[in-house]
Amino acid sequence: MRFPARRELMIALGLGALALAGCGGKTGNVAETGLKRVEATKTLRIGLEGTYPPFNFQDKDGQLAGFEVDFAKALAAQMKVKAEFAPSPFAGLLGALESQRIDVVINQITITPERAAKYDFSRPYTVSGIQIITRKGQTGIAAPADLAGKKVGVGLGTNYESWLRANVKGAVVRTYDDDPTKYQDLKAGRIDAVLNDRLVAADFVKTSPDFVASGAPFASQGMGVAMLRDPALKVTIDQAIDALRANGQLAAISTKWFGQDVTK
Repeated sequence: MRFPARRELMIALGLGALALAGCGGKTGNVAETGLKRVEATKTLRIGLEGTYPPFNFQDKDGQLAGFEVDFAKALAAQMKVKAEFAPSPFAGLLGALESQRIDVVINQITITPERAAKYDFSRPYTVSGIQIITRKGQTGIAAPADLAGKKVGVGLGTNYESWLRANVKGAVVRTYDDDPTKYQDLKAGRIDAVLNDRLVAADFVKTSPDFVASGAPFASQGMGVAMLRDPALKVTIDQAIDALRANGQLAAISTKWFGQDVTK
């Protein structure tokens, strides 16, 4: 057998590397190494806001708490890795995912066709809808059509922003990086309504007497764990969610925070 000369071998290796590089960019590499990185480090890096009760927030001791924090810890344990949290404003979560500073986002990310065209999603772990929130005693806003011509507060980059822009012509959209600021503006009358998750709204109005959930929820939506294109990681996370559902942990976490099973 004739072995190639060193120069020929180096040229062949170089051409092979170029060919592999041409097969895909960052997304291709993630598909090959995402799950391997998680398994090698025994750590699942999780992006969330940390300011979105009851899903994720800081408790009185400054520790992360909430439904999604408990869910993320259970998910990581099922995968036999440790949960590592990386709080960030909502508008920066998917950017952190794309730059690979985190492995997944667990922050009530609605599974939409637009997002599903760019990211992988687990099967839904909560099912919810959109709720209008207004000041107590305010009248005239109880349905989506009533938002036309009104100043409406939504989280920047959220499904609520995109839904409002697409479905209510004439609404004056006001975007926010966090929840507290938009409710301050609503209380002060600088905006007329806020759109948020129905589950968040139900919890919020219990302890916020200045506000009410106005009208019935609408636009049913499922929320999943968001990740870059990574088939192996998606399968692993889906299997872990299935296991948590089957052994009752998912329903128990939901009941702890909502008094009902909102995961299906």
